[in-house]
Amino acid sequence: MSLRERIDQDLKRAMLDKNETARDALRVVKSELLLREVELGRPIEDAEALAVLQKGVKQRKDAIDQFKAGGRQDLVDAEEKQLAVIAGYLPQAMSEADTRAAIEALKAELGLTTKKDLGTLMKALKAKHPTADPKLASQIAGSLLG
Repeated sequence: MSLRERIDQDLKRAMLDKNETARDALRVVKSELLLREVELGRPIEDAEALAVLQKGVKQRKDAIDQFKAGGRQDLVDAEEKQLAVIAGYLPQAMSEADTRAAIEALKAELGLTTKKDLGTLMKALKAKHPTADPKLASQIAGSLLG
């Protein structure tokens, strides 16, 4: 079963169970997936669907930060609930130790030494380890290349 089909089934289940949080989050995700299919002009593949979901997670994290800064705890809670629903479709993120080990291995493999090589390292990390958290990876890579 494709990721898109799983989301469709879970949306139907959320509507039947009257789970408003899951229903609302999955409706937005389904809309974003359909929009991406229209842009591509073909059915979306799982890898592309994951990219759409990761973008949605990032948007919600940014919204949570902004709502916290604005003192809107009610909106923070709503976004966190939707974030939890969407994150359930993503593969498990790499741990900090695994991310550090992957970065150290790539650094040695590619012979990178300076901060100027950060972009090259991050591109290679994303290609080899797509589940690595980019923000954490950037911090670790910056400290290792410093």
